[in-house]
Amino acid sequence: MRLPVLLCVLFAAAPPLAALADAPQPPEAAEPAQVMLFGMFHFANPGLDMVKSGVIDVTTAPNQTYLQGLAQRLAGFAPTDVLTECSPSEQAEYDQQFRGFVEGSFNLPSNETYQVGFRVAQLAGLSGVTCFDETTVGWNAKPMFDYMDAHDPETRQAVQSRFESLSAEQGREQATLSLPELLKLASDPSRDAENKGLYLLTNAVGAADGFAGADASASWWHRNFRMYANIQKAAAPGRRVIVIAGQGHTAILKDLLAVDDRRRAVDVRPFLEPDPS
Repeated sequence: MRLPVLLCVLFAAAPPLAALADAPQPPEAAEPAQVMLFGMFHFANPGLDMVKSGVIDVTTAPNQTYLQGLAQRLAGFAPTDVLTECSPSEQAEYDQQFRGFVEGSFNLPSNETYQVGFRVAQLAGLSGVTCFDETTVGWNAKPMFDYMDAHDPETRQAVQSRFESLSAEQGREQATLSLPELLKLASDPSRDAENKGLYLLTNAVGAADGFAGADASASWWHRNFRMYANIQKAAAPGRRVIVIAGQGHTAILKDLLAVDDRRRAVDVRPFLEPDPS
């Protein structure tokens, strides 16, 4: 029998166990990026949204106390990046303002990029916020409204009524609810569904006749796909990213993050609870 001889040859050819133990091991893969999407109403409402309302004054002493505590809780997430809804073309300006804020020579305006983004970035020891907005494309709704005015007055009236109803509802909320309550509402999944549903209300406008409604809806998703690409660029493996943007954006960005198998969503809602008094 030649089997024992063959086994001896195989054992002799095998590397010793010590050599296997000393061999360099492949590097461990970095953990998927963690991404926290923080959708909110605009603290300094520029009046550009179709649904319009007044906004709560975030500069009052109680609201400033809450925002400082919120920033501390978010900084406890240990973010490596804070992305805010500003244009990358303005990055240098925001960098300069952030340096002034850290040095104590720049007072924070009421916009959420400053009130939340700057505070979190400073407390987390970052060099600033990262602008991730995309403004070269946007909601191209004019052809749709022109079509409705000419051919579909019923839908035009339904859309106008819906906008007026939502504006009144948000106005009541801004006048009666606290800042923590308003931020919780902006992160409520039912509000995300309501927001996206507005685009389905008009999606069939001009169906099989130019598709003005579907094209308008697609243009809004186009902008948000580009914004998500900027998030993906920042959210490399191992990174911990907080994204601060209007709820109309995060409603869609959450859907994209949910199916992104290279990144993991972190729920912002537990961080919104005020600190015990």
